[in-house]
Amino acid sequence: MSDDMADRKRKLEETTVLNSLHEEEEEKAEYEEEELHELLVPDVSLLPPTPPSAVETNFVSYFAPDFMKPGNDQYVYRHANGLCVVGLASTHLAFKDKGGITAVDFNVGKSDRSGMKVTGKRKRNAQHFESNTALCKVCTGDDSYVVRCCVKGSLLEVNDRLIKQPELLNSSADREGYIAIIMPKPADWLKVKTSLLSLEEFKKLRELC
Repeated sequence: MSDDMADRKRKLEETTVLNSLHEEEEEKAEYEEEELHELLVPDVSLLPPTPPSAVETNFVSYFAPDFMKPGNDQYVYRHANGLCVVGLASTHLAFKDKGGITAVDFNVGKSDRSGMKVTGKRKRNAQHFESNTALCKVCTGDDSYVVRCCVKGSLLEVNDRLIKQPELLNSSADREGYIAIIMPKPADWLKVKTSLLSLEEFKKLRELC
């Protein structure tokens, strides 16, 4: 075999090997791209009909049905950092009154809760309340209802927007219409948690869909 023919054969073999390697790299790249696509883009058939809300994403929902009085259903949304957001559950009696809630009064007990201002990184001046301590009174055209802490802890904030905008309770009690934010101690939370219902338990109790 002449040197020219041997050289051509060698180049042909090299080209064949390079093409084969190139094809393998393309197949590997396609496979990795498919894997990445499966990870980043979920199966549409497995997606929920509506995206989860911020509450569902960041909080665990608990409920205190008939708290202190029949029909006084309240929720407690607990964040991973321990903070608890307290408010009226959608099944609360106040929402069944004609016209819904028309006023919110934080002047209960011996002090006006809306006047409490907690400052400092450690919130040392926060007042500590029991689970049955009154937070405010919500009024309808026919009646009034006392809203309570539901959890023992430090009152960090009340939603004073409700004073001027009580309608937030009627439209979004589980979001902008929350009542207060409370920070319980870990031990106190463990005690009260046993008396609260999970979302599924509450739905079953109230026969909600």
